Amino acid sequence: MPDATSAETTVELIWLKDRLQRWVRFGRPADEIVHDRRRRAASFVPGAVFALVHWEAGYYGTTLSRLWVLRAIEPGEPFDRVPFVNPGAEVLLDLKTWVKVRAGLEAIDAIEALGINPERVCPDHWRHVGGRIAVAEPPSPYTRARHRAWLSRKRLGLVDEDAA
Repeated sequence: MPDATSAETTVELIWLKDRLQRWVRFGRPADEIVHDRRRRAASFVPGAVFALVHWEAGYYGTTLSRLWVLRAIEPGEPFDRVPFVNPGAEVLLDLKTWVKVRAGLEAIDAIEALGINPERVCPDHWRHVGGRIAVAEPPSPYTRARHRAWLSRKRLGLVDEDAA
């Protein structure tokens, strides 16, 4: 497993039907290690943005739901501790409870419906989505125009690439 000085961020994934599931909703792992047919580890290069979903159920249904949108960190960069993510990552979105997780997944679906890769979305949008959903308000939609503006800011060097 990598430590805080390693170049990659590793996520432990699992699939136990009807009991426990942890999967990457979007993002491209640089590497993947299959431990067995239910467990694997996905590694992301520094700067990669990805979404991680964690779901657990008990005898009477869902007991835990989480959705994170994370940015893999550079070696030596400060980071947040996130369960199942080693060493950690920058948290762009953190939602708890199924109602909020579902709203976050719908926001991701809406971005994909525009033909935009969620990995390339402005990090501030994920923070906005998390803040709005946290107070039970709908987030502002991410539009093609907003995305073009974000890409232009990056291209012109108006954005600190480490913060993006």
